[in-house]
Amino acid sequence: MENRPILLGVAGGSGSGKTTVVRRIIAALGAADEVGVIHHDSYYRDASALPPDERALINYDHPDSLETDLLIRHLEALLRGEPVEVPVYDFTNHVRTRETERVEPRPVVIVDGILILWDRTLRDLMDVKIFVDADADVRLARRLRRDVQERGRNAESVLDQYMETVRPMHLEFVEPSKRYADVILPRGGHNRVGVQMVVDSVKGVLGREPPARGGGTKQESRGSH
Repeated sequence: MENRPILLGVAGGSGSGKTTVVRRIIAALGAADEVGVIHHDSYYRDASALPPDERALINYDHPDSLETDLLIRHLEALLRGEPVEVPVYDFTNHVRTRETERVEPRPVVIVDGILILWDRTLRDLMDVKIFVDADADVRLARRLRRDVQERGRNAESVLDQYMETVRPMHLEFVEPSKRYADVILPRGGHNRVGVQMVVDSVKGVLGREPPARGGGTKQESRGSH
């Protein structure tokens, strides 16, 4: 389709640095109004019908906890040039709010999430698939800080969840999905060379610069230490 948006997928484990990578891509493109961002975790299924104590027992790191079919329909709409209403999820109470966030079609659309490369239909929509890699201890530290400071959790509950579901689901679903990535970014947003490679590829497709050489093969960008 002429003028079809470019769809970038940014995957990786919880706390790997996906948000930092997305921010650096947007900053490097130099035009935030040309980029739309959708987070897979906005599509957690609504658990409001359950008592609060039962909501906390849901395995939120399993693919079934997400309404991926709705995300796919929304991305297909954006690729057709149509706006979408993205759910707003309350992570403290594990429910969807009644609000939605309108996302307009942009020349570049980024979707991020730990499981976006697991679903074949979803990843087949993507023009560039990125996996943000980070050591497990780094990911745990970042997740602990985020959930305590931003989501009102206590440290014990975060660590319990990590051992019971986050780590096992990472090993079963997230880590294996890395094989579908076009680009693997060790150290995430701190890997400036890797992020710049992605940006250069996007600019090439947008016609701002010649496309990067050697496209079409998977690359692991290690950059410099």
